[in-house]
Amino acid sequence: MAEKEDLVEIVGSEGVSDAPEILAEYSKDKSFVPPIEPRCVVKPKTTEEVQRIIKWANDTLTPLIPVSSGSPRFRGDTVPTAGGAAVLDLSGMKKILWIDRRNRVAMIEPGVTFGELRPEVEKEGLRLLMPLLPRRSKSVLASALEREPIIMPRYHWDIGDPMLCTEVVFGTGDLFRTGAAAGPGTLEEQRKSGQAQKNPAGPSQASLHRVIQGSQGTMGCVTWITLKTQLLPKLQKPFLVGSHRLDSLTELSHWLIRLRIADECLMLNNSNLAAIMAKKWPEEYRRLRDNLPSWILFFCQAGYEYFPEERLAYEEEYMSDIAQRIGVSPVEVLSGVSAYELLAILQAPSEEPYWKLRHKGSCHDIFFLTGRDRLPELIEVMHNLASRYSYPVADMGIYIQPVVQGTSWHCEFNLFFDPDDLKEVETVRTLSVDAVNALMTEGAFFSRPYGPWADIAYRRDGETTAALRKVKGIFDPNNIMNPGKLCF
Repeated sequence: MAEKEDLVEIVGSEGVSDAPEILAEYSKDKSFVPPIEPRCVVKPKTTEEVQRIIKWANDTLTPLIPVSSGSPRFRGDTVPTAGGAAVLDLSGMKKILWIDRRNRVAMIEPGVTFGELRPEVEKEGLRLLMPLLPRRSKSVLASALEREPIIMPRYHWDIGDPMLCTEVVFGTGDLFRTGAAAGPGTLEEQRKSGQAQKNPAGPSQASLHRVIQGSQGTMGCVTWITLKTQLLPKLQKPFLVGSHRLDSLTELSHWLIRLRIADECLMLNNSNLAAIMAKKWPEEYRRLRDNLPSWILFFCQAGYEYFPEERLAYEEEYMSDIAQRIGVSPVEVLSGVSAYELLAILQAPSEEPYWKLRHKGSCHDIFFLTGRDRLPELIEVMHNLASRYSYPVADMGIYIQPVVQGTSWHCEFNLFFDPDDLKEVETVRTLSVDAVNALMTEGAFFSRPYGPWADIAYRRDGETTAALRKVKGIFDPNNIMNPGKLCF
């Protein structure tokens, strides 16, 4: 076909595929979004090739579906919504462009995964600000664009962190750089003058990185980002706190973050912690789940280059006073789970198989932002709905993550299910839609709506929807970038 010949001219014959088995792989993921096969898959290697592909898509009115992470994928945002689309697979753009220890910044292309980037930054004495156990095939750039919460709220200053500057090709085919990277001067000239592309705001008063983040590829295609990193600590001391009362753990978390005496800080229910720690299935998983308290807070205190022992000593003293006042007991081993072992697990991408697939083979996530005081009632809403649908509440994973210095809280329900059990699949599918409706009604804020959630969210806010469509009309007037997603 003429279109394929045009793409071959841009990226070469090895960069374009319409083999049935390849198209089938990109036609679906582990979400409940209906499968649709794309027309072809095109794999650029440079920003120039991305620009030419987007201009070709405008000329031919071909929908483009940006993808950068490897399988398995989960949220339906990379599944075409109509036939005739071309998948723009950026996973071959794998350059780690530079790592700057002095400014704690790394610049990477879309195909760089957590498994690839982590050892490289560690060689420079740095560590990544990672989400909870990302899969090894997950694109670091995609994770930052999706605003996945990081497990170190101490270093989470803005909802956009750890993403800083970007290079983006908008749906018009125009190349643009955001933040300090916009200029003046080239990137090389900026670096010679001591700049590090670290300030995400701008250019001028337009912080366009906020338009790009969370847009699921509907505005354009990002070809590199800079992101924050942190120094590797010299000493670390992790703790576990178990309780059957969630409010005790959220209060301790609040003070740990407010006083800046913990780096990693997150909460899991017993089902999720067992799913992360178990080596033998299902015996060890069930034993851990049944022996652990309902809720577990994990946090870690760290000492860095200067006076690490002294820093750990005063942080632990402050922490102990707060814990005693609240009435909880931080320990290094809880019901057979070692805090040091969990720390080592959390500081790396997930081992294979991906931790959310170990229990039953598939998982559907429901997540939102809320305030600390609303967590118990929203969790109760979810428990009641699960019981109504006969979904076993004991098997449901829950992950709670303070974000932006603990000013907001990410709450995530992990619904594990057997993808070969049609009844179980249908239960989780219908439960998830009803749960989003019910949780939203009770005040849960779905800042990252995927699939059918987007319809629910945008129906409730007509003014935002109208504004976003105007912005879409500016940056992607022909509606070629991932059409059908969000409110487009």
